[in-house]
Amino acid sequence: MKLLIIAEGRIKERELRAVANEYLGRLARYVRCEEIETRDAAGLAKAVPAGAFVVALEVDGESMNSVELSKRLERWGARGKGLVAFLIGGAEGIPQALSACADLRLSLSTFTLPHRLARVLLFEQLYRSMTLLRGEPYARED
Repeated sequence: MKLLIIAEGRIKERELRAVANEYLGRLARYVRCEEIETRDAAGLAKAVPAGAFVVALEVDGESMNSVELSKRLERWGARGKGLVAFLIGGAEGIPQALSACADLRLSLSTFTLPHRLARVLLFEQLYRSMTLLRGEPYARED
């Protein structure tokens, strides 16, 4: 399985970038993972590789808990090329046409989150998913 996190914009704050890098490093112990930053919304669609299972992160997307995300991630990774791409839009969100083409629209929260913070939250949840799938003690879900 390979995970792609494709996000519009950059994490400019040094402290937030450090947290993002910490979770990316943890995640890399379990799965191939790549973060792609695009200049604008048009770059999001261009960065999605053919054959990827596409998950658009949107406030009004489907809600799920950490256990459900881990189970779905395992299923998505077993499909086709095993490539799962998560899309995070900027201030204006993900373009409607791209959102409509996604395999799943996922909500991290009903709160509107800054794209930089949503990215860190996604990295943590992906890491949590990997520990859940392996029965490791990081995750405390029952």
